[in-house]
Amino acid sequence: MTMSARQILAISVCLLQCCTASAGRLRLTIVDADSRKPIPARVYLTDTTGKPWFVSSESVVGQAIPYTEQWVPIEGSLEVHTTVTAHACVCELPNGQYTLHVERGKEYIPATRTLHIEDGINEHLLPLQRWSNVAESGWYSGETHVHRRLPELPNVMQAEELNVTFPVTFWTIQSDRLPDLQPSPLRRQGPSPFGPREDRGAEPIPIDRDYVIFPRNTEYEIFSIGEQRHVLGAMFLLNHQQPFQQFAPPVGPIAEDAHRQGALIDLDKHSWPWSLMLIPVAGVDLFELSNNSVWRTQFGFRNAPANPPTWVTLEESAPGTLTEWGWLNYGFEMYYALLNCGFRLSPSAGTASGVHPVPLGHSRVYVQTGTPFDRERWLDGLKRGRSFVTTGPMLQVTVNREHPGQEFHVDGPGPAQFDVEILSTSLRPADRVEVLVNGRVVETLKDAASQTATGTWRQEYQLPVQLNETSWLAVRSVVRQPDGRRRFAHTAPWHITFRDAPIQPQRKQVEYLVQQMQAELERSGSLLPPTAVAEYKQALQVYRDLLRRAR
Repeated sequence: MTMSARQILAISVCLLQCCTASAGRLRLTIVDADSRKPIPARVYLTDTTGKPWFVSSESVVGQAIPYTEQWVPIEGSLEVHTTVTAHACVCELPNGQYTLHVERGKEYIPATRTLHIEDGINEHLLPLQRWSNVAESGWYSGETHVHRRLPELPNVMQAEELNVTFPVTFWTIQSDRLPDLQPSPLRRQGPSPFGPREDRGAEPIPIDRDYVIFPRNTEYEIFSIGEQRHVLGAMFLLNHQQPFQQFAPPVGPIAEDAHRQGALIDLDKHSWPWSLMLIPVAGVDLFELSNNSVWRTQFGFRNAPANPPTWVTLEESAPGTLTEWGWLNYGFEMYYALLNCGFRLSPSAGTASGVHPVPLGHSRVYVQTGTPFDRERWLDGLKRGRSFVTTGPMLQVTVNREHPGQEFHVDGPGPAQFDVEILSTSLRPADRVEVLVNGRVVETLKDAASQTATGTWRQEYQLPVQLNETSWLAVRSVVRQPDGRRRFAHTAPWHITFRDAPIQPQRKQVEYLVQQMQAELERSGSLLPPTAVAEYKQALQVYRDLLRRAR
């Protein structure tokens, strides 16, 4: 069997990295600590100066994919790693000391080793310990904002233990250009080494029993109206059947076509100028609770919103500069406000790995399908909100023994009791587990953490929640890292309807939505075509109608 050009190139790079007479060969095998079988993983290798080194696969049937990305020139924002298949990997290195760090997705404990490389072969066996296996309970992971190319995804998805991806196939950044396969001028690092995006049709691409790619997805990311720079924002159309032949804006015809094709509409970021218009006009299905501004490296997008929500104080590192948690909380609060308006938005997560300095699946959504994995049940569960989003912890919750996304109907008046059972597991004890009703924390649960045999932490709670009116309920857990950053998990909501009454919006939240729509109409109205202006007016009227029955 001959080696591919990519494998030859990767080995050549490793050989070129070493040009001194005193050199050794690192031979690394990564195995599951329990089964002792080789597993795919993500590998970081640096010398004492901080210089990164890439490994290559020793096997002719193996694969090692280097990844280097720095979307913005921020200190500490460079992501450099290699994802490897379940084969031994090698690297020629000058003699000396190195730091090896290996991860696999969210459910293995990361491992760090100091290596001393000497002449000859330096053999290292690195066991990774699994600390969680929620797939055994029917939970499977995915992400909805992917810029990796199709040829690299089988390697990277398995190295990250990410079951489902929706890679962007068609993309446009101009109002007068249809989404296509052409390279984006926004990419700062040159073309992908895996070539341009390609359209392989709408049929899912199975990798194996538990991994699948939904290959036909479109991103409208509008940065200009004709030739004039004017940012509107982005939205994703996931798993559609035919390419779109509509310009944006307006967005209504695109959304109608997407839903007619059975596609899901993902909002991307809540902070885009057009996002609040998209919610009522496009019938958005998904809201990214963790998006492509959340990285494994240094947090980069720090500017506070010009007009922040009035009902919450967002954490800042300096005036006008959000922390990562401030940014995340901003997204949470906007999500809660929209749920309080009655919009049924299920949570999603995305990284933009491929153009952003972040591993694939760093933010991800777990969907309950039952066992074994079933891709159609996964899609349905994503749409219905049978899910939780995480950047680290696992959070398995039932309400009256039902998974997230369930809707309960109460025929009589309140109160009605709902029994909440929570299992939060994480690498470090959760700082807190919070039960939310209509965005308000009604229970804060701490302590009760027990350490598992793997050294990780498990927290279990059972509690009743009394409700008197149409509401939604969700649970989130927050884990503080040694560096002060936070990792979180957040369930999709359960919806509880009393006597078929709609949820009552909160006045301060709806007033904010109205103000934002008025401001966007003023900013964009003179540049947009009449059909697009009509959509902003339509959204504004929806929010004004909600304001009339808000409390």
